[in-house]
Amino acid sequence: MTNSLLKPYEPLSLPNRIVMAPMTRFRADAQGVPQPFVADYYAQRAGAGLIVTEGIWPSVQGQGALRGPGLVSPEQVAGWRAVTGAVHAAEGRIFAQLMHAGRLTVPENNLGALPPIAPSPVPADIELHTAGGKVRALVPREMTSADIAQAIDEHVASARRAIEAGFDGVELHGANGYLLHQFLADNTNLRGDRYGGAGRIRFAVEVAEAVVGAIGAHRVGIRLSPGNPLTGLVEADPAPVYRALVDALEPLGLAYLHLTDNSRYPALRDLRPRWTGTLIGNTGFGHPTTAESGAALIEGGVADLVSFGRLFISNPDLPRRFATGAPLAGIEESTLYSHGPEGYVDYPAAA
Repeated sequence: MTNSLLKPYEPLSLPNRIVMAPMTRFRADAQGVPQPFVADYYAQRAGAGLIVTEGIWPSVQGQGALRGPGLVSPEQVAGWRAVTGAVHAAEGRIFAQLMHAGRLTVPENNLGALPPIAPSPVPADIELHTAGGKVRALVPREMTSADIAQAIDEHVASARRAIEAGFDGVELHGANGYLLHQFLADNTNLRGDRYGGAGRIRFAVEVAEAVVGAIGAHRVGIRLSPGNPLTGLVEADPAPVYRALVDALEPLGLAYLHLTDNSRYPALRDLRPRWTGTLIGNTGFGHPTTAESGAALIEGGVADLVSFGRLFISNPDLPRRFATGAPLAGIEESTLYSHGPEGYVDYPAAA
């Protein structure tokens, strides 16, 4: 059943169809620079056809969490250059995921002590972690036209830094409740201008167009999770919004569309016919992708590649385990979000 996952994918020159999904792990230092062992972590997993990094903030304003990495400063670029060098030495390919937190930040968590911004002044009904403990999410400041233009420019500048750091490309994070997703959702975008209502897809499209113009379409992917309620987002009827978005993105010739399915809205089957390029499928948060479900996506024609998240944490050699039938290791939950090498680079490969 897993043979379809192990076949090369010629359009992107990948040795297999297994993608390591982006996963936040909080292993940067206090300045957002990846710590040295981050290079080991990604290199250990270079057997994936493609690695997509954890979310990386493209601006200080977009920094959401403590110990999350950035792509803003020369020190951060140097830190990521060590990561990409290690992955390439292991014959891997790696994209940087650019993730602007939007309303999901507090001044205590970003290096500029900046307040959150978002499409509309709607706070998330959640608590956010800070060095001093949990705090309620703040009411974000509604983004002006100038703020929107600046955020687009910041994505472009960060994408250029990603290429400078040796990444093979970037993935724009339009999923899971972050800024691009906040523009798409019903309850977080109440705007009356051209970025609201029927124009709620405009920001995501303009970010994609600008980044493509800066580094080339073959180096740009985008991740979407239609209907995902993470962090309190509401999308009562995702289909019209995401059909329009995919239709607008299709002519850009992006490297890929990375799409997470949802139990309420079968995004993969609905949007696949509208997308002629490479599609990375994921079965979603409530149904973590397995070898069997991933292979079924490919064999059913709804995905070209399949992304795996949690399985890659404790199985650095996941493609090899799929190929040989070696047992899969479990995760040590207590070290998922700690800041050192434990529970990060100490999961062994199969014997």
